[in-house]
Amino acid sequence: MTTSPDPAGPTPLNYAQGPRSDLKVIAMRQRAVMYCILAYIGLYVILILFRSTPALAGVVALCILGTMVTAAVFIFMLSLSLYSVGTGIVMGLLTMIPLLGLLVLLIINGRATKILRDNGVRVGLLGANPSLIP
Repeated sequence: MTTSPDPAGPTPLNYAQGPRSDLKVIAMRQRAVMYCILAYIGLYVILILFRSTPALAGVVALCILGTMVTAAVFIFMLSLSLYSVGTGIVMGLLTMIPLLGLLVLLIINGRATKILRDNGVRVGLLGANPSLIP
């Protein structure tokens, strides 16, 4: 006794959806990464300009450390949306290395920007506006 196949096809499991399903999440995390890039560059410029003032240089160095930790968290979360868990862990750890972390931020930001633009989302200087994504 054979049964005829279901014309509608198998029911989706909804556990392995592509980036199209979470464009808003990618846009929010990409915007946070953009802010981290801006803070990272700005703090390094301040550190270079005021390196002769030890007290200010110490405060700026602590701010850079805070930015690196924040960037590592957002890179990990964004990598989970774009890549796998292993890649997210590696990217998050690489973000903690000074100046190499900036390169990692730029790479993951480029990937997120490409995915958003491929899906018709307008990406500006500080990333895509998540409220404009349906």
